[in-house]
Formats: sequence, C-alpha cells, structure tokens
Amino acid sequence: MNTLSRRSFLASSAALSLSALLGGCSSGAGSNGGALASDLERIATQDVIDAAKKDKELIVYGSCDEPYLAVVCEKFKELFGIDAQFQRMSTGEVQAKIEEENGHPSGDVWFGGTTDPYNIAAAKGLLEPYKARNDSHLMASRYKDAQDMWHGIYKGSLGFFYNSDEVKRLNLDVPKDWPDLLDPKYKGLIWSSNYYTAGTAKLICNTAIQKYGHDKGIQYLVDLDKNIAVYTKSGAGPAKNVGTGECILGIGFLSQAIEQIVSNGYTNISLITPSSGSGYEIGATAIMKGCKHPDAAKLWVEFALSPQCVNLAQTVGSNQFLVIDDGQQPQAPLDLGLDPSFDDLMEYDFEDAKQNTEKYVQEVMAALHGGDDRFKK
Repeated sequence: MNTLSRRSFLASSAALSLSALLGGCSSGAGSNGGALASDLERIATQDVIDAAKKDKELIVYGSCDEPYLAVVCEKFKELFGIDAQFQRMSTGEVQAKIEEENGHPSGDVWFGGTTDPYNIAAAKGLLEPYKARNDSHLMASRYKDAQDMWHGIYKGSLGFFYNSDEVKRLNLDVPKDWPDLLDPKYKGLIWSSNYYTAGTAKLICNTAIQKYGHDKGIQYLVDLDKNIAVYTKSGAGPAKNVGTGECILGIGFLSQAIEQIVSNGYTNISLITPSSGSGYEIGATAIMKGCKHPDAAKLWVEFALSPQCVNLAQTVGSNQFLVIDDGQQPQAPLDLGLDPSFDDLMEYDFEDAKQNTEKYVQEVMAALHGGDDRFKK
C-alpha cells in the first residue's frame, strides 16, 4: 500500500473532523448542554434519559485511544449533564480488574478495545446483558454478542506496518504474509504486544490458531517469538513507536498506524494487509455486572451506538471503520486502500474466540515457558 503525503492526509483529516462535528454532533441553543432535540431522539427515549440523570455520574473504563475516550465522555456530559469520568486501560487490564472485583466493580461501563477480553469477562458472568434499542443500527448481527453482553461500535483490521526509512537503510524486503515474519532476517526487529495484557495480542493468538490449527498455530507463535524485540503492554504500543523508527516492523491494528500518519504527520509509515488474510477486532462497549450506576450505563450503551458518539473518533485521529449504519466512515483508511467490507480478511471465528481465548493464551505462554523479561516491561 502507498503512504499518503502528509499534506493530503492532514487536509483530509481536517475536512472530516469538521464534517463530523457539524453533521453527527450538532448542537444549538436550549437545554441538555445545548443539544438539539433530534440529537437526543436518535440516542434514547426521554424516560431512559430521565432515569439515567438520577444516577448523576458514570465511571467508564476505556480501552480505545485516550483522546477518543476523553472526547466521548465529554460529549456524554454535554448532552445529558451526567459526569462521565474515565480511566484508560488496555483490554487485558480491564478484564483483570473486573475479574478481581468479581461482581462489585468500581466502574460502570467498558468502552473500546477488541472483544476477545470482553468475551472472557462475559463467560465468567462479569458483564450485564442489555438489549439496546440502537442495536437496530448495527450493520450485521455479528457486531454484537448473541446474549447482548456487548455491542460493537467499530471494527479494525489486524496487519503489519513498518518504518520505510529504516527498512530502506537496512536493505530489507518487507513481509507480505504471516509466514514471512518467521524469517531470521527480522530477528530483533519486530514489535508485538503482550498476550497477558493486550486484547490485540489475544487476537494475534486466535488468528494464528484459527489459520494454522491448534498445535501448528501455537508453534507458529513460538517461532515468531524468536524475532520479537518488544512485547508492549498495550496493543497500540508498536504503532506509536514505528514513526520514530524505534519500532521497525510492528504487528497490530492498521488503524493505529494510520492515526500516527494523520495525527503526527509521519510519512515514513507503510501498511501491509497480510496476503492470506488476517483477524479483525470488533471494538465494543458493555455494562459491568453489579455496577453502581446502571441506568446511566444503559444510556451510555445507547449513546455509544449513535453517530453523536462514533463520529467523534476521526476528529481525534482514530480511524477505525464504523459498524453503525448512520455513522460517517473515515476517509483516511479508504485513501490507503483498506476495504471497509473486510472481504480481504479471514473469516474470524468469534465464537471459538469466545470459548477458548483464555485457554489459548495460557497454552502459548506455557509453550514460551512463562515468557521472559520482554513480557514484564
């Protein structure tokens, strides 16, 4: 794929930001933080809003990029007068936290991040099912849990990205597919993420096992480990360091590499969609079982499934494709040749991931003898 110029990307980003702000998040004089009545009608009925306001506050655990998390929490407060406080953690960290809290969570809702950790929490009875009115706006049934434990808000494709300056300096060919990453010439050059803490890494684990079968998939990850220089705590870590050249070749969500191009003007980042296909995430939101503000949590889910929420992503550099039918798709990934239908990706088995992610991670880490210091940073 070709890297866009800094000028064309920044122009595209600015235009999209303005359009998203004027189109999906318009406001005018009046009550509810200046929101137009039509904005609120798209999100929820008045009785749902009135019940939520009695809770007065909401605690959000967020696993998306922090600027996106901050802007949606601020928008929720503006629309409804409910104080939405947030804490940013990786999906693996949120999963571990709510497991430890075991039905007595200090947070109310979970927002963003890939669904594999959500599914682990759901299987342990730590999420609260909620039949959202706005799930009618989801583009396909696969974008929500069959038992309404979580609802999707965006989707992101897993792939590779590299620093073109460093690759040229090292006179390296770039990988085209997953098996290429095992070549010894990439030893010490690849960054990935921690299977324990990052939902991205759990998706990488599931992708390998689904592509190659159980035993061969685990062996693939053991062989890949020989070339990994860094396992970051968050799945966004490789993308955040590829523009500077600290990471030469990364595995992660292509949308996070696009964010670095759009927001930071890096023209030396190139993207690779694996030729044999790859797994993808559904970024989700969910209510924590036993939360202290259940009515505000229900309103949050309805808000998350609206353009008033999801259109804000691209205004702060997050460029995942949306799964809401009246959301405004970001232009940047389209310009880079990404397919919003995801027809070029593998048919990811979300049910297998739901049932087996935790077991697969344990098996991979056992095969890696518990991991070395790269997993402890």
